Amino acid sequence: QLQFVESGGGSVQPGGSLTLSCSGSGFSLETYAIGWFRQVPGKEREGVACINLTGGGTTYADSVKGRFTISRDNAKNSVYLQMNSLKPEDTAVYYCAADDWSVCTVQSDSTYNYWGQGTQVTVSS
Repeated sequence: QLQFVESGGGSVQPGGSLTLSCSGSGFSLETYAIGWFRQVPGKEREGVACINLTGGGTTYADSVKGRFTISRDNAKNSVYLQMNSLKPEDTAVYYCAADDWSVCTVQSDSTYNYWGQGTQVTVSS
């Protein structure tokens, strides 16, 4: 059973920044494509960003392009989501997940079979 440790969530004012971290416990994250998703109560889970298994290719949802950056640090067995220029509509629980496919997508979560516990991000003045 793959386990993730997520951290970095919190409360921030609009325009602020946060960096979320996702670390693998007992397995190597570099053997998976990794995605970040978010969910607001009562709404479907939404893909935010993902990074491919190899080559460093990334994909972003239109709503976060130019503001969010996903990256890997294989030496630290971690994937990060740098979030800048945060908006109230970015408020959600954010999850990292491992994709069984080498090329990731944010359009669907159907190929992501391993999920973290989630970390809350609140953007409010």
